[in-house]
Amino acid sequence: MSLTPNSIITAQTPKTSSCVCTGANANYTDAPTNTAVLFTAGPNGARITRITALARASIVTNPTELQLFRDGDGSGSAKRLFRSKAMPVYAVAQTSGQDGVDFGYDDVNPLILAGNEKIYAAIGVANTGIVFSAEGADF
Repeated sequence: MSLTPNSIITAQTPKTSSCVCTGANANYTDAPTNTAVLFTAGPNGARITRITALARASIVTNPTELQLFRDGDGSGSAKRLFRSKAMPVYAVAQTSGQDGVDFGYDDVNPLILAGNEKIYAAIGVANTGIVFSAEGADF
């Protein structure tokens, strides 16, 4: 899309994505382990308005840390931790509902990504699967 100086640019293409994390990451440097790509911005960037996480298996004895990393150029060479939330202990069952974890992004407080930037997800404690979901739009 061609951009005009001093003109507002709005999100153009709605986009959703998800990933599943199973292995634990305890590395907070630029090279975390067991990460999964959650969202990739288009060439003009993106606006994310929702990121959530839900457990596919019970979180048995201790909460687990949910981690989000930014990869500014999309190459995967430097993934920088920028957001962390705790997922509480929960027993997955067909007789109860799970609230999941909301990372707090919305229309008023979106996460803005640069062109081709990627968001990676990771978890602090190994699990059969934590499902991360993202909703937004490319510019």
